[in-house]
Amino acid sequence: MKYWIGVASADHVAAAVAGGFVQLGHGKAAPVRRLAPGDVLALYSPRTQMRAGTAVQSFTAIGSVCDREPYLFQQTASLAPIRRDVAYFDAQAARIEPLLDKLSFIRSREHWGVAFRRGLVEVSETDMGVIAEAMSVTAL
Repeated sequence: MKYWIGVASADHVAAAVAGGFVQLGHGKAAPVRRLAPGDVLALYSPRTQMRAGTAVQSFTAIGSVCDREPYLFQQTASLAPIRRDVAYFDAQAARIEPLLDKLSFIRSREHWGVAFRRGLVEVSETDMGVIAEAMSVTAL
């Protein structure tokens, strides 16, 4: 089992939770293919909308990757992202700022956002435990 943080705007996370899926990197295959059944995935939302909206800077969803393989989803006539099914836990959003000193993958308190630039980050079980606790999730 691995532990991951994916990055998506809050509106995209809300759609993913409602639909029980994740798509990352604007629908690219590579990020979702890195996920395996049983892995735990937390989603971090920098803003309310992609490249727009207001700052959220919170972990907004957390769940377990399902057994189904990644699949192509025809979202619109010109957009067909690769998705993976996720069983999301009942969780509360958690701001990142109070967690910065507790997360080992944050190397600089001043430049903490750098950790999320790749869109999908593998983290330790301990880090995921900190995030899950902040989101009021008791069991992973």
